[in-house]
Amino acid sequence: MTAWKEFIKGIWDENPVFRMLMGMCPTLAVTNAAINGMAMGLATAFVLICSNIIVALVKRFIPDEVRIPSYIIIIATFVTIADLFLAAYFPEIHKVLGLFIPLIVVNCIILGRAEGFASKNNVWYSALDAVGMGIGFTFALTLLGIIREIMGMGSIFNIAVTSSNFTPWVIFVLPPGAFLTLGIMLWIINSFSKKKTTESHCH
Repeated sequence: MTAWKEFIKGIWDENPVFRMLMGMCPTLAVTNAAINGMAMGLATAFVLICSNIIVALVKRFIPDEVRIPSYIIIIATFVTIADLFLAAYFPEIHKVLGLFIPLIVVNCIILGRAEGFASKNNVWYSALDAVGMGIGFTFALTLLGIIREIMGMGSIFNIAVTSSNFTPWVIFVLPPGAFLTLGIMLWIINSFSKKKTTESHCH
């Protein structure tokens, strides 16, 4: 049960975007289309999972004095792998995501999980934690991308889903649309969570 909780918490209860408001730069910058959000989420999840596992494996060999620099080197290694992979096999997506792929190195989600969780737990729990957080982050970015793409372009993953009479709201694919969409989603999620909490107290 504890292992399952480590996995599930990142998807909802401690979702990096909707609950903890972490990783806001890529969340707001690359979610103007569903494919961009998904690609960024998957790249981040790959780095998160791999770095968590390695940190959990080697933590006892790393002196406290160089702990954080060592974690950053581990994270940067997997960011480089993700960057080169996207450049080689998905050049169009790599071009769109641009600088935000290298910036995964300083994403507070990854360093936070390495320092706050992987360095204190075994490999199995660290991997589950990373997978849950990675799924949660990818889900959040993809969902934001889907909403913004529908409203701004009338499509999902570049496939038209609206009628020819639909007039796209261009603001949704512009930077202000990111803040607007995220704000509305946070309001809905918080309202739902408060209602659920109130009902559980009443019962």
